[in-house]
Amino acid sequence: MEAAADRLSLPRSGWSSGRFDMLAISGGAAGGAYGAGALVGLTEAGARPEFALVTGVSTGALIAPFAFLGATWDERLADAYVGGHAADLLSLRRLASTFTGGLFQGEALDGLIHPFVDEALIDAVGAEHARGRRLLVATTDLDSQRSCIWDMGAIASHGGEPAVGLFREVLAASASLPGLFPPRRIPCEVDGDKFEEMHVDGGVAAPLFLMPEGLLRWNRLGRRLHRGRVHVLVNTVLEPEPRTTAPNVAAVLTRSFDAMLRFSYRQALGTATTFCAAQGLPISVASIPDAPDQGGMLSFDTATMQRLFDAARERARAGELWRSPVAERQGLQGLMDRLRPRG
Repeated sequence: MEAAADRLSLPRSGWSSGRFDMLAISGGAAGGAYGAGALVGLTEAGARPEFALVTGVSTGALIAPFAFLGATWDERLADAYVGGHAADLLSLRRLASTFTGGLFQGEALDGLIHPFVDEALIDAVGAEHARGRRLLVATTDLDSQRSCIWDMGAIASHGGEPAVGLFREVLAASASLPGLFPPRRIPCEVDGDKFEEMHVDGGVAAPLFLMPEGLLRWNRLGRRLHRGRVHVLVNTVLEPEPRTTAPNVAAVLTRSFDAMLRFSYRQALGTATTFCAAQGLPISVASIPDAPDQGGMLSFDTATMQRLFDAARERARAGELWRSPVAERQGLQGLMDRLRPRG
């Protein structure tokens, strides 16, 4: 089992803080501005751990390298999300002119990734990987209909342009929301046979993940996670938004898609909370608060993304970013026990 764990890239504890901090960053498209602001705010508050394990899905995959590398990369992270690049590259004039499998051209997503993921970043990720830290990103393999977990540190360790190219391509695949961006074809080779796999947004399979599924079932996992703490950044609103739905196809489809996403995120968070409770791990969760001016997940205008960024930054600086779903669940159970009839 030790060898299997090593192949799945579980980092070893023993950081300078004496703790084993894990960070899972969810999808959420434009809502990623909230996660970016949260990390910057934690830095400014002096409350940002050095995460031993960082995982990312979709827009969370784009944030993950900067979360992994730490505070010195905050300026680049902020520029990526509130520098106006998304508003420019995802404008109506960037719509795909022919059917490519997505509303926008794949080059638009590349334009959001390539300037910020360069050889310097790859070298830095590789150096941290050599220290024993782990950066994992999820895509969805449409051919096998399975989630695919990529060890980004292992990719970065190869260095040079091939590593930069594959690193960028995996991030783009993880963020390629079906219908919005075309899928990514990633060349593969098995036993001398070359072929291509079609990968799309990691959120198709799971909106967030703590670690590879094989590790979650490992019966010796608890010992390796001694003194661990789990942090989850959810780049969307989790609470239901009651309102009347207009009786037309567009409104019903949009509302149904939004409801499906909120159910999916709450279910994924519930699964993570149950796992942490079973392992005795404290879990802290941050999500976008429900407010009328927060915009939707496809609101890529700079003003809306700046509001999300600033809201998370201020909550982090004020020490109000995190909540504990385990404590909330225990509190609710305690209330139910007190209300239960006696005798």
